[in-house]
Amino acid sequence: MELLFQNELSAKIVSLQEDGTRIVSFYHNKKTINSDELFNILEIIGHIPLPPYIKREDNKEDETEYQTVFSKERGAVAAPTASLHFTNDMFEELKKRYETHFLTLHVGAGTFKPVEAEHIKDHVMHSEFYEIPESTCKAIDSSKPILAVGTTVTRTVEYYVRENIKIGKSDLFLHPNNKPRRVNHLLTNFHLPKSTLLMLVSSFVGIEKALEIYKIAVEKKYRFFSYGDAMLIL
Repeated sequence: MELLFQNELSAKIVSLQEDGTRIVSFYHNKKTINSDELFNILEIIGHIPLPPYIKREDNKEDETEYQTVFSKERGAVAAPTASLHFTNDMFEELKKRYETHFLTLHVGAGTFKPVEAEHIKDHVMHSEFYEIPESTCKAIDSSKPILAVGTTVTRTVEYYVRENIKIGKSDLFLHPNNKPRRVNHLLTNFHLPKSTLLMLVSSFVGIEKALEIYKIAVEKKYRFFSYGDAMLIL
């Protein structure tokens, strides 16, 4: 099947994978293009994917509001939402008091795939490309406490702790039977039912506490999704 977009962009589905994903080749003016060329076109014709509860069309301001203040690399399908709560001023103040380190993980579409297996251990986790700088590896290898800003950071740190690989693809599934070994504290948004991210929260606080937290969130009408509220697990 061939899909047609604006600006003479098209895509041809090459194959269908067992998990429902597809291998796709992109073309511009009927000529094959690489990922950098594709991203340049998508910057022109693409739209910011606002959550369903934002009842309006996306605008120019969303290009900065729906992006982390420290993003650098292209490749993720969505912004790591926990870090959307930071402004440049706030982050500069935090850096005066705390040691900060960065890493890269390209959030994949599998992040949004619900757990459909009857037993969570049977769920096949998606893999996501990550890269951890040397300075961040040293911080992880130390005994200092770590506060991870988001599930993205948590998965990357915990995968590195288990595999000792600085650049690669992570498919780590954290849940109550596979708890974090290195991350001590977590800042994260509220996640949807039946999601691997909700199970990651449960790996920190346990299932009963997670249910208690989410009961309060529903009663207080906290917002879920990307532009939602956050919780700090200490």
